Amino acid sequence: MAGETPDIQATVRTGTGKGAARQARREGQVPGIVYGGGADPVAINLPYNELIKRLKKGRFLSTLFNLQVEGQDDVRVICRSVQRDVVKDLPTHVDFMRLRRTSRVSLFIPVELEGEDEAPGLKAGGVLTMVRPEVELRCTAGDIPEKLVASVAHMNIGDTLTISDVTLPSGTRPTIDRDFVIANIQAPSGLASQNAEDEGEEPAADEVPATEQEDNAEE
Repeated sequence: MAGETPDIQATVRTGTGKGAARQARREGQVPGIVYGGGADPVAINLPYNELIKRLKKGRFLSTLFNLQVEGQDDVRVICRSVQRDVVKDLPTHVDFMRLRRTSRVSLFIPVELEGEDEAPGLKAGGVLTMVRPEVELRCTAGDIPEKLVASVAHMNIGDTLTISDVTLPSGTRPTIDRDFVIANIQAPSGLASQNAEDEGEEPAADEVPATEQEDNAEE
């Protein structure tokens, strides 16, 4: 994985059920659970403020975390669900799944474009459209890329950038089994509409071939 695996702290939650979960929320904690990995599920609480910070950073559901629970060994986890209050949209429960470094998961990874200053199509006034800002990839937990980087430096107006143009990390593949579009460069709307008008215009008299002019005269 690009960069270090971020830590996330939690404490073991005593008691189960709705009563224990409500008590945790009153104490500024968000209840959660950790499951999978060949071990029993463990009920946990996470500090509300720290969880909010993590959520605001984005990509919470596609980040591999090092979960630290007092009295237990650290374990790598990935969030599989964040339940939210239907009115306030604040987190009320979090589900984590334990992962081994060799575990394979499907995650949405952001795509970053480069080379816009060099693209002939953009220099000519074309418009760059990002069709897929994220791509779902199947990858191992130990090699989750932070982002995918693709270049548009070679693209002209009318060109498309597809997933086959992107260099993927070893052992990683898209979950969609076709060469789908990531971005394209289109003609500016003014030029496109002008071209359409030009195609629909009647030719002027001096543009009509001589044979056609003679036929029209005879009629």
